[in-house]
Amino acid sequence: MSEIRTLLKARETLLGAAIALLLLAIAARAPAFVAPANLAAVFTDTSILIVLAIGQAAVILTRSIDLSVAANLALSGMAVAMLNAAHPELPVIVLVVAAMGIGLALGAFNGLLVWRLGLPSIVVTLGTLTIYRGLAFVLSGGAWVNSFQLSPAFLALPRTVILGLPVLAWTAIVAVVLALLFFRYAAPGRAIYAVGGNPTAAVYAGLDPGRTMFLAFSLSGTLAGLCGYLWVSRFAVAYVDVASGFELDVIAACVIGGISIAGGIGSVAGAVMGALFLGIIKNALPLVGISPFWQMAISGAVIVAAVALNVRAERRPGRVILRRVDRRATLEA
Repeated sequence: MSEIRTLLKARETLLGAAIALLLLAIAARAPAFVAPANLAAVFTDTSILIVLAIGQAAVILTRSIDLSVAANLALSGMAVAMLNAAHPELPVIVLVVAAMGIGLALGAFNGLLVWRLGLPSIVVTLGTLTIYRGLAFVLSGGAWVNSFQLSPAFLALPRTVILGLPVLAWTAIVAVVLALLFFRYAAPGRAIYAVGGNPTAAVYAGLDPGRTMFLAFSLSGTLAGLCGYLWVSRFAVAYVDVASGFELDVIAACVIGGISIAGGIGSVAGAVMGALFLGIIKNALPLVGISPFWQMAISGAVIVAAVALNVRAERRPGRVILRRVDRRATLEA
């Protein structure tokens, strides 16, 4: 019975039920939305958010935050788009690796500042957010890279359909599987939970919290670089303001999925389901005729409710070490 109660209280179970209820409510107004083909399209639309949420989850689990993921995406995407425009003969795999390498370098820079200088991650990444956007402008001169400047192979890869799903969707699926294995079985993945849960105990266990945070930021940056290529190739355009504000959606997906801002609590499945929940809302609300202003309000309300639920779930009664003793009873004894 206790196992059943634990299962029912699990955040992923509650979020799965919420997604099911949301789909039922949408189906009452727009039955076509829940058709398998349309749900697959919604998953594809949410794939980039899912990949970024995995990287952000790693950072948040270490009690940090990365506000620069969208700027990293924009700079990485602009760099490989310009590289493709200048050298269309380069294989697409080289461009993908280049995007991931650029993202890794940008993420590692964040991690280095947090690790070596001991700066707060929110301050560091707020600064690098502006720096990376500025570098994207300097690199491009403010100009756009349009679809006619990009090679057909560069644009075709994310759209290539394999077993009924485009490569973009399969990329998200592969990222989820690898992340599940990493956090469950790899020593660095388990170290992320240990450092976020109790940094002091992690040090006594032989772990380096700073190095672990550096690893988390590097992972987030690498995935942001990959998403830079995916975003530019999917939408066939690169410009400075690509994905502007998207970092808020990434953080919201993690929070909704139960990733604790206090660190050490959460799961890859939760982050993925949080991203899917947001993706369904953003795709369904316009379909049922809800104005963009109400869409923002609803998304904000969901985030606030998720934070409140997280705080309530993390609140644990403290252990009573000393109990108050009645002085009169003590004297009479």
